[in-house]
Amino acid sequence: MTTESPSESSLTPAFQAAPPKRPSNGIFLGPDGLRSGWSLLLYVSFFFLIEYAAQSAVAVLGGFAINPRSPQFVALADLLSFGSAYAAALVMAKLERRSAEVYGLPLGQALGKPFWQGIFLGLGEVSLLVGLIVAFGGYSFGALALHGIALPGWGGLWALAFLLVGLSEEFMFRGYAQYTLARGIGFWRAAVCLSLLFGGVHLRNPGEGIVGAANVAVTGLVFAFALKRTGNLWLAVGWHASFDFGETFLFSVPDSGYVFEHHLSNAALHGPAWLTGGTVGPEGSVFGFLTMGVSALAIHFLFPAKKEDAGNTSNAEVVSVDEFRGKGQPDSF
Repeated sequence: MTTESPSESSLTPAFQAAPPKRPSNGIFLGPDGLRSGWSLLLYVSFFFLIEYAAQSAVAVLGGFAINPRSPQFVALADLLSFGSAYAAALVMAKLERRSAEVYGLPLGQALGKPFWQGIFLGLGEVSLLVGLIVAFGGYSFGALALHGIALPGWGGLWALAFLLVGLSEEFMFRGYAQYTLARGIGFWRAAVCLSLLFGGVHLRNPGEGIVGAANVAVTGLVFAFALKRTGNLWLAVGWHASFDFGETFLFSVPDSGYVFEHHLSNAALHGPAWLTGGTVGPEGSVFGFLTMGVSALAIHFLFPAKKEDAGNTSNAEVVSVDEFRGKGQPDSF
């Protein structure tokens, strides 16, 4: 679904000097500073304080007086959540004396090749998913709902909105939290915990269901796999954004239980919920698990794991992207 595997140098944030090793100081400090559990607690506290202040300011200005089913509302809500999460991570980077780039969004690679590969993969996955539902008679495209200038206008707004959704949700569940929790319990344990939380949070959506939330949790694990193989979140951000764009705008179906406005056609899902996903939308279909399995295989073959070259560089001298991927020793939380 994409071309060649990027080189290691194009994927990894710049090496940085390791923070000085310190003797463990019991409950609060580990060998690399504040233990991961306390770091997460501080991060979450900063996040909620910043988000509360930002939402209060927007509310005073009347910014939430927008149709909640519109791309403008989605864009504003996710801009606030991503901005708050990233600002909290910047504060923690200063406290922990780390570059914020190790949390998964190196700015030098913003909207670069991995991002566009993710766009392609996400569109491919959602097209395969809807195509399987079509093959069993569960989807019809219907008549066009947008015409003329309205078509690129609303399409562009939805593309922007879902770019912000991708940035927000990927950074919140696989950015600072993944990096820091992996320091304490290892990469995959952290990924499982955060993916279960990712799925659970979606249960708050109107129209969401257990199967859809389970599919979201599996999606979180696949995106964590993409993070481990590529070294940052840009592939997952593009993938996440284009999948949601495909569901909501291109195929005009429910997205995680939400039915949004200003979509491309008057599409309809018809048939049993196991096939169509029902009120959840296609990601609540049993075929969603199949397409995520295909996606994991695509990541495995397109972005092969790099062989370790332990003899060239001392871990005491540099901290590479391996720390973000969770290959270092846990700090016992």
